[in-house]
Amino acid sequence: MRRLLVALSLLAATLWSAPAVAQARNQLGPLCTTDTTSAEQMIDACNKIIALKVFRGEQLATIHFWRAVGWNKKGDYSKVIADATEAIRLRPSQAAYNLRGSAYYDKGDYEIAITDFDDALTLGPPSGTIFHNRGNAWRGKHDYAKAIADYDMAIKADPKSVLSFQNRGISKQALGDLDGALADINQAIRLDPSLPQPLINRTAIWRAKGDLDRAIADGSEAIRLAKERPPVNIMTPPNSVLISGYTHRAQAYEAKGDYARARDDYQATLAIVASDAGSKANQATAKVRLSLVTDAGAPIPRDAPSPTTQPANSPAPQQTGAAPAPSPAPAARGARMALIIGNGGYAHVKALPNPANDARAVAKSLRDIGFTVSEGIDLDRAAMQKMTRDFLREAARAQVALVYYAGHGVQVDGRNYLIPVDVALKPGTAMTEARIDMDTIMAGLDDQVRTNILIFDACRNNPMAQQMASAGTNRGIEGASGLAAPTSLGAGATLGAGTLIAFATAPGQVALDGEGANSPFSAALSRHLGTPGLEVQQMLTRVRAEVVSTTKNKQVPWSNSSLLGEIYLAEK
Repeated sequence: MRRLLVALSLLAATLWSAPAVAQARNQLGPLCTTDTTSAEQMIDACNKIIALKVFRGEQLATIHFWRAVGWNKKGDYSKVIADATEAIRLRPSQAAYNLRGSAYYDKGDYEIAITDFDDALTLGPPSGTIFHNRGNAWRGKHDYAKAIADYDMAIKADPKSVLSFQNRGISKQALGDLDGALADINQAIRLDPSLPQPLINRTAIWRAKGDLDRAIADGSEAIRLAKERPPVNIMTPPNSVLISGYTHRAQAYEAKGDYARARDDYQATLAIVASDAGSKANQATAKVRLSLVTDAGAPIPRDAPSPTTQPANSPAPQQTGAAPAPSPAPAARGARMALIIGNGGYAHVKALPNPANDARAVAKSLRDIGFTVSEGIDLDRAAMQKMTRDFLREAARAQVALVYYAGHGVQVDGRNYLIPVDVALKPGTAMTEARIDMDTIMAGLDDQVRTNILIFDACRNNPMAQQMASAGTNRGIEGASGLAAPTSLGAGATLGAGTLIAFATAPGQVALDGEGANSPFSAALSRHLGTPGLEVQQMLTRVRAEVVSTTKNKQVPWSNSSLLGEIYLAEK
């Protein structure tokens, strides 16, 4: 970005060297068009210059561009986009397209960002900065091969591009190449040991490798550097580095079992103002994890003997009513864990005959392939909340975490909720407090060093509908529209990397309970889960085909993935 700003600075110098219409212009010009000026001064000066109404065309475009830079420093990306758009309308430039693309990226609008970076590259000579920024957008879309190709171009243009080495390393890590990722991150640190960002990303690599002491050491140094010298790059969202540093170190502390220090770091994360999508995702995770570690007792030390787990062929522990089953012991790093819940015996809305059978079938299939399973049947709110929180807490040490739910679900104001068996869906009650928030589960599992698989054989409807106690053979509380695709974690963050989420039916449709002992979806799922050598997305494709055939096209399962590689639930 620096080189693109230089070009605009040269234009600005010409602009202010012209005869002054008023003395104020000479004073305001440098404040508006100097990237080291504070955001408030820059925006104020640019506002006053625009108010003079003496500039047109290219000159006015330059002023709008610099005001967009000021908004960018403040993290107000909507205003960045508005001013950059006006600058482009008046006179298209590489710098304006790049700035607007970066703002779209920070808002999480990766497709639009890529289009802007493409236009920027079309307008002028190849730019390592723009290749780097487009690589970031490809990485945001989880297209890591294209991201690496763009980072290669950025490094070719500037072999000392610290952030390009860093982000190429992040992309390699996403593809499972931990050694290649570590080599790139180490090179970034060698090029500039004062930058905290590469250390934060190396923290994630150490955690993925299971070296928690090194992860904590790198996280601590990154936080120290971020506090000592906050990033001055105008393209770095305010506070994003410090938020990321605290979140990564907290996750390392938590995985090690040091809940006190993890709590401190999660609290520090939440105390900082976030502006960009990535920081908001980190804070959504921190909020859930803080609640979990605050409630947790002292964990079993990592070097303690592992508790005896239940043999795969023994009867599954069942849970009914309010009394929760014992929570699983803290998992060893690398464990594969599953939370299985089947709710059918509803007291206040129509009961479903099959979720209990579905949960038992899926739990058995997972135990047979080596998962440690926490299983609950017909859970009331207290039991369901406790079991979910226990699972989320222990999943901090797992390599694979799988959640399966069968039963009723609803959507309220764009958020998804799973329904305990004791909830009375009546107008005027505290509806959302009585249900289990799916977004909270997703935020609690959001961690790039773990694979998360969430499977929901449910649908969501308007709980205030007149027909909410109507009879029928689907898992909607009323026979209306069903589950929709989740688009966010918490406040505006995208689905976390390393996560696959699957629904028994497509967005807007209802999931059938089935006329046999199991729902069509769960019957197919339990059959295919244990197929040796079947990659998880291929497995879901087989499930989808079977459900479509069984239901004569009435139900089409749906999934969305940000998995970082091929995942096999049953070994090849």
